[in-house]
Amino acid sequence: MTGEDTKHLPLEDLHSAAGARFGAFAGWSMPLTYPAGVMKEHLHTREHAGLFDISHMKLFEVGGPGAAALLNRACPLDAGALEIAQSKYTFFLNEAAGVIDDLIVTRLDDGRFMVVANAGNAAEDERHLRALAADFDAKVEPLDRVFLAIQGPDAWAALSRAGIETGSLLFMHGVEPRQHWFMSRSGYTGEDGFEIGLPEADARDLVGNLLQDERVQWIGLAARDSLRLEAGLCLHGQDLTPETDPASAALMWAIPKELRASGHFIGADALRSILERGPSQKRVGLKPDGRQPVRAGAALVDADGNAAGHVTSGGFGPSTGHPVAMGYVDNALAKPGNRLFADVRGTRIPIDVTSLPFTPHRYRKG
Repeated sequence: MTGEDTKHLPLEDLHSAAGARFGAFAGWSMPLTYPAGVMKEHLHTREHAGLFDISHMKLFEVGGPGAAALLNRACPLDAGALEIAQSKYTFFLNEAAGVIDDLIVTRLDDGRFMVVANAGNAAEDERHLRALAADFDAKVEPLDRVFLAIQGPDAWAALSRAGIETGSLLFMHGVEPRQHWFMSRSGYTGEDGFEIGLPEADARDLVGNLLQDERVQWIGLAARDSLRLEAGLCLHGQDLTPETDPASAALMWAIPKELRASGHFIGADALRSILERGPSQKRVGLKPDGRQPVRAGAALVDADGNAAGHVTSGGFGPSTGHPVAMGYVDNALAKPGNRLFADVRGTRIPIDVTSLPFTPHRYRKG
């Protein structure tokens, strides 16, 4: 992608003023780190509250009498069974049950849903959904919003101090607290946190208010990556791709049992046949020996040097104090405690299969 094609965040001037170092991600110029650095940003989020600009992600409103039916076709989801304000993690699948994108769908009211899609897939997701919508009485509307996330144990208190009450909003729920605002309680760090989609002028006011609180700091994409990796959460394009199915990715918890058996979503037949024969590989946590991180793309072998899988995400875990990774390994080797070896530039690094997450989730569920 050329420089001219790079998209810029609406609040880019605020990040520049905060000393952000920018880099390219999914066609966007994104703040990677701020002067505190990735280690401090990561730990600040775990201990206090991190503020993330996630405006590269896309919000779609899906509405109309056929909105639920459209989403049920597009995703392994029973959209009509969601309560008002309930959110659900789900996927767009292709006919082979590969993950086109992972999403969060929230029911706003009877015939209206909010879909949050990943940056790199936003244009493809919109095309996919619009093409499917032709067969349903439903409208797909991409929203022009700044999208912010505030994550960490002090997130609710910082929002409250900024005049936004969150008390009644539980984990995996989303509401429209003001006109043209959407606020959900979920997160990509394993911590309690919120995402707020809102008009730019409102976003500038909110950011100004939040940053007056010493518990709140801007956090860049680098720490966002290490936080989600410790939490065992997938990054589309690395841990999930159109070649990966939800069974191999250990994400079948996101698909209701009755839909596995009888759902008519795209990819349903392929997914059923994968479940019948069992996936050949499984996504697992991986803990390298020593201090050297093992990065995405590293090949995994067993003790005899036979191919065993590959690493899809890897880095250092600031909260765990050791390198952390995720990847796909052959089903027979996917048991926690199994020792494999990662090939890092010709050196074989011992790496143990481990359960996920590396740090416990601290969502507010009740």
